[in-house]
Amino acid sequence: MEQIQEEIKSILKSGNACFHSVQNLLSSSLLSKNLKIMIYRNIILPEVLYGCETWSLTVREECRLRVFKNRVLRRIFGPKRGEVTGEWRKLHNEELNDLYCSPNIVWVIKWRRMRWAGHVAHIGERRGVYRVLVGKPGGKRPLERPRHR
Repeated sequence: MEQIQEEIKSILKSGNACFHSVQNLLSSSLLSKNLKIMIYRNIILPEVLYGCETWSLTVREECRLRVFKNRVLRRIFGPKRGEVTGEWRKLHNEELNDLYCSPNIVWVIKWRRMRWAGHVAHIGERRGVYRVLVGKPGGKRPLERPRHR
């Protein structure tokens, strides 16, 4: 589990590096919102979702992925002027979800995981990946209580 947490942490670091490399494009007023979203989908998102089929996410990692996605989308869509006060403010998460009509990043990861499992189920019983997916561990568990480390 810790190994997956470290992997997700390094993936988010590389996603941040990718985000910062195109940050000037995402905050530019010369590019349209659609072009900025295409940059996000084709450059940043594949960097973050690389190898996500093998992750087992905890609630904390799901939250970190959502925070990353919302930060990038806030940069793309920019601030919003308040109707009553007229002051500029950041967009709320619900407003971001309304503007960016795409599924949640956690849902995308779960969908990709199911697609990968279907692919592995079709490749055949002789392959090692299939045996890992459907196999059961051999041996018996000890009767006493597990030792604390």
